[in-house]
Amino acid sequence: MEITIKELEHKDAELIVEYWYSLTSFELLKFGADKTKFLKPIDWTQRLKDEIDKTVEHKQFYYLLWYLNNVPIGHSNIDQIKFGETAFMHLHLWKSDLRQKNLGFQFLQKTIPLYFKTFQLEKLYCEPKSDNKAPNRVLEKLGFKFIKRSEKTPNWITFHQEVNEYVLKRNELIEER
Repeated sequence: MEITIKELEHKDAELIVEYWYSLTSFELLKFGADKTKFLKPIDWTQRLKDEIDKTVEHKQFYYLLWYLNNVPIGHSNIDQIKFGETAFMHLHLWKSDLRQKNLGFQFLQKTIPLYFKTFQLEKLYCEPKSDNKAPNRVLEKLGFKFIKRSEKTPNWITFHQEVNEYVLKRNELIEER
């Protein structure tokens, strides 16, 4: 089983949009996403491409694609980036049959150090929906510290929801094994 990670490129931007538009109503609810907030596919794809072209210091969001045996199977991204300071992480395995098989953990072990290095982060936050057990478990396994449970709208495609807030500080980072 070969696990690789690549930065999102122009040719891959549609994969992210296709993923979100392919989710069932149940999956959207589980992830806290509100389809009524989605951009039109062509506009969303262009937004991703425009962001790819920005310098690292000016990015508002940043995506890494996850590959299993050279097939893209998911992604992680950060947003709310304050270069040299903080960012908020998201993680998605695209196919339900690949979830809860320790793949998210394995990919994040490789992904998280890249975020810290590329964006010179001091802290990385993650706010999964409180009742979505898998990401909550994987964050704790990766060394993220639970901060609190709160109600909020985590980003532009989500609805108001209860989230668990976690943080990982640079000095607590568990390097890839």
